[in-house]
Amino acid sequence: MAKTKTTFFCQNCGAQHAKWQGQCNACKEWNTLVEEVIDTKPEKTWKPASSAAPKRISKPQRINDIKIGKEIRIPTSNQEFNRVLGGGIVPGSITLLGGEPGVGKSTLLLQLSLSFNQKVLYVSGEESQQQIKMRAERIQKEESNCYILSETKTQLIFTQIEALEPEILIIDSIQTLHTDYVESSPGSVSQIRECTSELIKYAKETNVPIILIGHINKEGSIAGPKVLEHMVDTVLQFEGDKNYAYRILRAHKNRFGSTHELGIYEMQAGGLVEVSNPSDLLISKTDTHLSGTAIAATLEGMRPMMIEIQALVSSAVYGTPQRSATGYNLKRLNMVLAVLEKRAGFRLGAKDVFLNITGGISIDDPAIDLAVVAAILSSSEDVSISKDICFAAEVGLAGEIRPVTRVEQRVMEAEKLGFASILISKQSKLPRSDYKINVIRVAKIEDVVDTLF
Repeated sequence: MAKTKTTFFCQNCGAQHAKWQGQCNACKEWNTLVEEVIDTKPEKTWKPASSAAPKRISKPQRINDIKIGKEIRIPTSNQEFNRVLGGGIVPGSITLLGGEPGVGKSTLLLQLSLSFNQKVLYVSGEESQQQIKMRAERIQKEESNCYILSETKTQLIFTQIEALEPEILIIDSIQTLHTDYVESSPGSVSQIRECTSELIKYAKETNVPIILIGHINKEGSIAGPKVLEHMVDTVLQFEGDKNYAYRILRAHKNRFGSTHELGIYEMQAGGLVEVSNPSDLLISKTDTHLSGTAIAATLEGMRPMMIEIQALVSSAVYGTPQRSATGYNLKRLNMVLAVLEKRAGFRLGAKDVFLNITGGISIDDPAIDLAVVAAILSSSEDVSISKDICFAAEVGLAGEIRPVTRVEQRVMEAEKLGFASILISKQSKLPRSDYKINVIRVAKIEDVVDTLF
């Protein structure tokens, strides 16, 4: 008779407890402990075949004696994906891709699988081979070296891996896998942790990169224990509103590159298409001069781009004024409105203010503050701002216009796109003065009002 034992796992952080209790001692969350059965049969000692090889013994080395070789990456045909990863896929790395249901995670990775020159094994625990074939035909890719496997048991998956010896492994998704080591349902904390551990061991021993798809919960974080994000090398988030065609790929964690890069895609009938110049798509092409719009020069990682800010200021009909922001921090909007009220004398306390960043994207760059101020004042005064003017500066609590980082890149991007003028802080330092674009320096909000209105 098999010897089994039960233990309690926290569904939030993955901590293990000997008995049930109301609060997890590790993360202090309440009512997150779930009982799971762990199989401790000694005969279940399955390991990947690679682990049978003699292991290299690690010895401590003086840091000055450690030699660094040339960084090797596997480039993909998708330049946006390469940008977010930092230049390509690192051999032996584990990448976790999360996102809303239907946002296009599987489509993105299937496109990558079909475009690789290396041998790829795409393991799906959610779709059959026929369903994936139908999606591949819709993507309309040419013949590729991609193999499809529909399986959820890790032992059977590793059997096929050892027979095929793929150079890249893709798992869709980690929450559907289960292993014989743990007797609990797929998607539970112990199953996710154990399956991920097996995959990490395989990747590190064979130098095969693995990309995992992860489900997210209603709060927007990746489902399962938080330790899952700590175990992997890179955590990517695929974002996008289903009502918009644009999708954004961000890196929340990256051991091999920056976490500030951004990849932008457009969802079309034939799959996801890279957007190499997002400024063209995020700025409306209408010639009509409307109040309440302003163009901001922002940066996402190393990429400068222009975005359109829309504001609507109207009298509060229902008593309490409404404040709403889409793609912009609502608390920062309230701060900007307070600065306009206190420092510039604009009476906005009794008015509704609605703010929107077009294209359905979210921006945290403080350099768009000045464009937000300009859009709000334009809507409040019902005076349009010329489409040839853009903004790149932060607004301080004293009403001063503060400089932002890498302002030269913003000025050069605006110049390249044909803008006539750009408003920056008076304190910003530019390496040269012979720009074709008119650089207007402002010190406080009153200077902005005098310049625009």
